[in-house]
Amino acid sequence: MKLRRPFSLQAKLISVVLLTTLVALVVALGAMIAYDLRAYHQAWANDMATQAELIGQTTATALTFDDARVASSNLALLRSRPQVRAAAVYDAQGKLFASYSADNRPASYPAGPEPDDVRVQHRELVVFRRVVERGATLGTVYLRADYELYDHVASYVGIALAVLLVAMGVAWVLSMRLQRLVTAPILSIGTIAREVVQQRDYSRRAVKMSDDEVGTLVESFNDMMVEIERRTHDSEAALREVAREVTDRRSAQQEIMRLNEQLEARVQERTAQLEASNRELAHATDTAERANRAKSEFISSMSHELRTPLNAILGFGQLLATESIPVSPAKKAEFTQHIIKAGTHLLSLINEILDLAKIESANLMLSLEPVVLSDVLQECHTMLGPAAEQRGLHMLFPADLTGCVVADRTRLKQVLLNLLSNAIKYNRDNGAVIVECKLTDQDSVRISVRDTGAGLRPEQVGALFQPFNRLGQETGTVEGSGIGLVVTKRLVELMGGQIGVTSVVGTGSEFWIELTQAHAPATPVPDTDRAPLLPHDLPSEAHVPLLLYVEDNPANLRLVEEIVAFRGDLRMLSAPDAQLGIELARAHVPQVILMDINLPGLNGADAQAILRNDPQTAHIAVIAVTANAMPRDRGRSLAAGFTDYITKPINVGKLNAAIDEALVVAERGQTSG
Repeated sequence: MKLRRPFSLQAKLISVVLLTTLVALVVALGAMIAYDLRAYHQAWANDMATQAELIGQTTATALTFDDARVASSNLALLRSRPQVRAAAVYDAQGKLFASYSADNRPASYPAGPEPDDVRVQHRELVVFRRVVERGATLGTVYLRADYELYDHVASYVGIALAVLLVAMGVAWVLSMRLQRLVTAPILSIGTIAREVVQQRDYSRRAVKMSDDEVGTLVESFNDMMVEIERRTHDSEAALREVAREVTDRRSAQQEIMRLNEQLEARVQERTAQLEASNRELAHATDTAERANRAKSEFISSMSHELRTPLNAILGFGQLLATESIPVSPAKKAEFTQHIIKAGTHLLSLINEILDLAKIESANLMLSLEPVVLSDVLQECHTMLGPAAEQRGLHMLFPADLTGCVVADRTRLKQVLLNLLSNAIKYNRDNGAVIVECKLTDQDSVRISVRDTGAGLRPEQVGALFQPFNRLGQETGTVEGSGIGLVVTKRLVELMGGQIGVTSVVGTGSEFWIELTQAHAPATPVPDTDRAPLLPHDLPSEAHVPLLLYVEDNPANLRLVEEIVAFRGDLRMLSAPDAQLGIELARAHVPQVILMDINLPGLNGADAQAILRNDPQTAHIAVIAVTANAMPRDRGRSLAAGFTDYITKPINVGKLNAAIDEALVVAERGQTSG
């Protein structure tokens, strides 16, 4: 007789059921026992603490009048609580004033009172409670009672084991019966399969017992047997035909072998050619995909980055050009400064793009000559010093620097400004930017710029010098095209140098360039760069209805503030991020919300979804105001629930029309409500 295999399908199904039942029971019983024991401990501790307080209240008078007999009588009432093994009252000086022992047996008491406490000690519950009256401590009550938690644990464990055994028995009986519904058809298929293999009888079929997945398996098995039987018959017929042709084929066998050898050689040759073609095709496909992605990234990035400063330029320009809007000289000056700042930023973006295009097309002309490093670094310090001071950054430059390098002075200054600007942008507040210069063994000068920012992960370092990569910053909180480091790297290489970076997460990053040392003196060139200063004057209005603008760009926020102020029929709230915008919307319930999409942290689309799903704010019209001008972005935003979609640069007329339409809808909603 064959022995059943120890891990059959039946055994596995039963084991799964029993193991699942065991785990569920152990978790449930364990949780119930733990909860009950904890409740018992808490109740028993509270009971004894309450008992101690009652004794303290009843013996307060005895302590006051130094009447130990009354205190002993009060303690004697504990005979109604057989769990209390001993009790005592200490006076204010810590001396034993009165005591009690269960069954009048000798008992030991602490040498003196202790601070108020309830604790378990040697399978007993010990309680200390001070007797306080009118703010004065008259004495201390001491109780020692049996702690029956351990007996409860033993009884609970016994009950749990009994329940566990009964439940496991019931589960085992049920699993024994139920597993047959699953295993019987499968075992039947296995038996038929073994008989077919042993007897070569392909006419055998399994009996279908149900219409579930197992029934489908039986049907598939029977279909497979039909196909095998058909193919067996076909094979037998073919073998008979082959047997008739064996004699003829023997004569041609040698020729076939020779042709096969030639064919194999040709196949290997063609296979090698095909593999080479496939590799070339894969490389070409990958190159095309990367080029397509780069094109899409370029269009998307430039659309957003260029429209952001254009929004301020055109918006404030419209305010200045509209004769019907009264603008004071102070406001004209402020609007002009906003336009200048946005135009300067736009110019820097365009220059970076043009520089990259010139480098890629080999049309960038450089004038390599000896350049005094101290002069260039001093100019960079002067230009970026105010930006560093705004964030409380300390800029440390080398003192008494006398070295010279072979470089194009203008492009070297551009490289250093890019590295220093990044060190300021991605630094932490009140951090430091450290510049060092030293000679290397290869007669080169290494210039390093080290910051104290968040640092970069290895995968971010690997992608640093790719276009439109902002040092791993994906939140959109830092302005820039993301091609500055690409231009920097290629400018350094065109000047015969090299660039590199080392970074530690949480500590900071160090960017360095190496250029050939120049031994001839260089003539310093004065710096003429200037940075405009912008006034920041935000007036406040107090009119109804209310508009909330969620925007992180100060210039864009200022523009909309002026548009709202010139309307004269709105009051305005603003928020620099989506989270604060949601809180203000819930607190003030404005009639209309203007929402930027690219916000730090939570983006505008997610914030709109949160407002739409909140019954308190679901009725508020939310208008998207964003620099994302692609048609797919507009369609996706309107489908997500935005009332309207205004692209930057803002058209004042379109924005006012969208606000008016939203206010009309809000007024209708209030009237119908």
